Amino acid sequence: MKTAKQWFDEYAVSHQNETNQIIHYICVPAIFFSVIGLFMSIPPTLLKSTFKLYNPLIENWAFVVGIFLTIFFYLRLGFWYFTKMLVVILLAIAANNWINNNTNLLITSIVIFVVAWIGQFYGHKVEGKKPSFIKDLQFLLIGPLWVIEKLTSKQK
Repeated sequence: MKTAKQWFDEYAVSHQNETNQIIHYICVPAIFFSVIGLFMSIPPTLLKSTFKLYNPLIENWAFVVGIFLTIFFYLRLGFWYFTKMLVVILLAIAANNWINNNTNLLITSIVIFVVAWIGQFYGHKVEGKKPSFIKDLQFLLIGPLWVIEKLTSKQK
């Protein structure tokens, strides 16, 4: 298994252009946020029928998938990566819950998802390189962590 540094180094190869990086700082979190919103849009009845031992505290797919991702993917990369992504996932669930209480979450999530992917592909056109996830789908999970690390690390 690759280390977090190996993932980040490989991801960074196709994210050198400053414009592409700025686009990624906006679009990667937006895509991640919208995917959580899409999972939250799945009816809880489907969750109940899938898992016979339904727990009312776990009332949406985003929580189930988010916890699964943090435990089985990010925790393998390291405790602090796990902690950062768990916080991001829980904040995204809370924000999407607010959206769900005030408007149509499904439509909002679809719009954010489509617009953010248009931005991503534009950024890669500027960069002149294909998105990393074309090589390995796991980069779809590395992208949000890479953005967090880039935005929170001390600049040298």
